[in-house]
Amino acid sequence: MVRLLPNKRQIGQAYEQMAEQFLCRHNLTPIARNFSCRSGEIDLIMRQGKCLVFIEVKYRTQAHYGSAVEAVNWRKQQKLKRAAFFWLHKNGFSIEHSQFRFDVIAIQGHHHHIEWFTNILVEG
Repeated sequence: MVRLLPNKRQIGQAYEQMAEQFLCRHNLTPIARNFSCRSGEIDLIMRQGKCLVFIEVKYRTQAHYGSAVEAVNWRKQQKLKRAAFFWLHKNGFSIEHSQFRFDVIAIQGHHHHIEWFTNILVEG
């Protein structure tokens, strides 16, 4: 019997589901998963109270090439922001009059240690 290994997309979806369950336990409400547009992709879109939360989920087994959160570099943050602005516009939200933020869920190691970084995109 041949057993097929999960592909990268299936693995990513499993970690996104793990992150979503974690955030639901912290009183966030799911809105969308894997929103894609030309600007980029948003792993999870959730709501916390009146605030929309755009979430990048990153998993690393080991930190040889940097931690999971370090993988969300400036370029990735800019793509996330552009995709979020597109989603807001597409769904009738005003960027100027909506509460939103960008979070990262970093999942590390074989024991799946979860860290939640809120409001990662602060421009000044």
